[in-house]
Amino acid sequence: MKQSALEYLACPACGGEFVLLTVACEAAEVMSGALECRACRQRWPIRRGVPRFAGDVAGVEARTAAAFAYEWTKYDELANRYRQQFLDWIRPLEPADFRDRVVLEGGCGKGRHTAIVAEYGARAVLAVDLSDAVDAAFANTRTCANVHVIQGDLIRPPLRQVADVAFSIGVLHHLPDPEAGFRALVSRLRPSGLIAAWVYGREGNGWIVHVVTPLREHLTSHLPHPVLDSLAGALTVPLFAATRLLYGPTRGTPLARALPYAPYLSYIAPFPFREQRSIVFDHLVAPVAHYLRREEVAGWFERAGLTNVRIEAHNANSWRGCGRVPAGH
Repeated sequence: MKQSALEYLACPACGGEFVLLTVACEAAEVMSGALECRACRQRWPIRRGVPRFAGDVAGVEARTAAAFAYEWTKYDELANRYRQQFLDWIRPLEPADFRDRVVLEGGCGKGRHTAIVAEYGARAVLAVDLSDAVDAAFANTRTCANVHVIQGDLIRPPLRQVADVAFSIGVLHHLPDPEAGFRALVSRLRPSGLIAAWVYGREGNGWIVHVVTPLREHLTSHLPHPVLDSLAGALTVPLFAATRLLYGPTRGTPLARALPYAPYLSYIAPFPFREQRSIVFDHLVAPVAHYLRREEVAGWFERAGLTNVRIEAHNANSWRGCGRVPAGH
């Protein structure tokens, strides 16, 4: 944790400011210590360079955190292809929208998008995640002077209202109440702040909703993670063959338009086997995954009072949306 994070953090219990109690530092990072709230005197630990506000997580939230901690610490590498993926997910936002801005990332995983936004010249990137994947994110972004990795609950982000831009990619649909997570991110935006979110769509995912979801809920999400990872590897073999031999070569042709799930499978066709395996694992491990209709996502933006709202389909199976907090909000 960098000491400059103090200007952004707030006690999740009472919203108070913190006093830093340092134990050990390495270069610019406080590697261990504690944060004590000036108001309520509650203390939160700093371990392995990350302030920890997760507290006692239980039930489905604990299972979700454990699932993604396993995924993002195993599949922890960063790749150049993530830049284009990120821009596809947050469109119409562009790199310039992050320059010199304080950016809040709701669910950072291994830090793949954190690093990209840092490269775009953000003043600060506040990367929040509930799971122990924050350790991978910290390792992947430790050299970025403008990144602050924080372990905390998206429903109660341990932050002041300091963000100019907020985004959440593939995370809100895994919360028990996705809209509550969305509203929590909006609550940390300053007036005129921007928010972008990408979530699973109900439209175009009928076979997942009716076939994969019951299997995930009743079977695969309960399997030991190494066992599920092996199963994901086996299932990836035919997927990888289909994308490389059929969907990739026919992309953009009349034949591709006739193939099932063509927009998405053509999109991931260039991905290496390990990346496709992580995608399969991702779809089988989560205890909760909401597949949302367009009107549901639009309702989030409307009820949050956002303006300049734009919601678009992505690969015919998901939704990306963005909006702006009114200037006088």
